[in-house]
Amino acid sequence: MKTNLSTYDNSWYQPGGKFKTTLWYFVNVFFFLNPLNPVSGIKVKLLRLFGAKIGEGVVIKPGVNIKYPWKLEIGDHCWIGEKVWIDNLGHVKIGSNVCLSQGAMLLCGNHNYKKSSFDLIVKKINLEDGVWIGAQSVVCPGVTCNSHSILAVNSVANKDLEAYSIYQGNPAVEVRERVIGYEEIASSAGASSQ
Repeated sequence: MKTNLSTYDNSWYQPGGKFKTTLWYFVNVFFFLNPLNPVSGIKVKLLRLFGAKIGEGVVIKPGVNIKYPWKLEIGDHCWIGEKVWIDNLGHVKIGSNVCLSQGAMLLCGNHNYKKSSFDLIVKKINLEDGVWIGAQSVVCPGVTCNSHSILAVNSVANKDLEAYSIYQGNPAVEVRERVIGYEEIASSAGASSQ
């Protein structure tokens, strides 16, 4: 059997009404993808207007591409870097204090390569509080990045990342533990012993 893309049919997938998705397409092009619009506050308001749940203190840099804002939830004090692509065919939930560095990709869709019709597969992505997705990294469909995990630069997460762990490579593997505040604790302990 061979792949036959002429039999591809994703008519079951209905992400939103035609008018809403068309209107969002143009808003996305003019206000988000456009590198001449650096104003994060306007972007946050537009996302909320289109149904996204956005917390306080969210920073959205120029060149960001968001597929469907009504399938997006972002917590407080998150940073979305230049040219991040949130291809949220499925629901994307981003916790608080999350950083998506330049060119990072969150991909909720894939294709079933075992079927000749190459059927669409859609799964959600969950980035818990304190997660950092490094520049040019990819989070694949169905992945949860647990609390304060890190996906290093140019890495691919195709399975869940454990909390407070640093992952690197393609596919990403755990390389070490993430320790936060160690220098602060060590310097204050040293100061108190003097």
